[in-house]
Amino acid sequence: MQISVAQLAQLLNGTVVGNPDILLHTVAKIEEGKEGALSFLANMKYESHLYDTKSSAVLINNDFVPTQEVKTTLIKVENAYASFTLLLKQFAAHANKKEGIEEGSVINKSSELGTNIYVGSLAYIAKGVKIGNNTQIYPTSYIGDNVKIGENCILYAGVKIYNDCEIGNNVIIHAGTVIGSDGFGFAPLADRSYKKIPQIGNVIIEDDVEIGANCAIDRATMGSTIIRKGVKLDNLNQVAHNVEIGEHTVMAGQSAIAGSTKIGRYCILAGQVGIAGHLTIAEGSVLGAKSGVNSSIKKENQKWFGAPAFEYADSLKSSIIFKKLPQLYKTVSELEKKINEK
Repeated sequence: MQISVAQLAQLLNGTVVGNPDILLHTVAKIEEGKEGALSFLANMKYESHLYDTKSSAVLINNDFVPTQEVKTTLIKVENAYASFTLLLKQFAAHANKKEGIEEGSVINKSSELGTNIYVGSLAYIAKGVKIGNNTQIYPTSYIGDNVKIGENCILYAGVKIYNDCEIGNNVIIHAGTVIGSDGFGFAPLADRSYKKIPQIGNVIIEDDVEIGANCAIDRATMGSTIIRKGVKLDNLNQVAHNVEIGEHTVMAGQSAIAGSTKIGRYCILAGQVGIAGHLTIAEGSVLGAKSGVNSSIKKENQKWFGAPAFEYADSLKSSIIFKKLPQLYKTVSELEKKINEK
């Protein structure tokens, strides 16, 4: 992919300070710049690199005023970070774009495939599947019966989607993730053994969702497990049966949500958070790393931390007291000894 500074500025509604005819063909960190590369400057702690970068052009905010001579070409935009993120997405799409049906893939005749589809070698697409335009199915993926996948999706190698699940548009699912595996449902019997409860629901993943590698999202016992629009899941997450994750919630690695819990919109779950089943987590909740949530959170836009989790400010105060416990114990023991000596 090659583009001139002038063309890029037009695309981003930016203003060029320098040479508009320079050709750009890659992107780079401002401190690791090279000829033909585009960089950006949004965090001023990196400003010093602007004056010696080898990048051919740098995106900066409109209100930035340099304190030294700038040798590279500048493209002034409203938001340099957002503009650069958009360009990275376009570079990645161009670099990773695949088309065509590779030899060794298996596609049932009853399936419906849109235009500009890619299906990699050893991928399996079962009966009744519907796949939208420009979607890419990488090698060794499995798409079960009656699955629906929207447009502009990417399923990387080894993704497994069980029967009847539904995937929206612009969804990215990374390698090894399983969508629609059975929920963890077992009925205890009188002899203390367990009988499997059939899991006859499905998983619905709405538009603009990204799911990391080696995640497991279980199908509902009845009804649907639902991942709402714009949700971002990190690697190694577990989402149990009948869970609902609200719009634009993010979930860091090794976190898990037990069955039938409802997570509100715009929540943030840090790494290794565990949430018990049948709970409700309010909109905008922020759960610190390794927090354990065993009761519903009703206050919106609050921070929580600890196991069991409680309000963040109180958890910090408690941690200070906890650190002092050895000294407090020593003091109490000494006082107790003095009392007993009297």
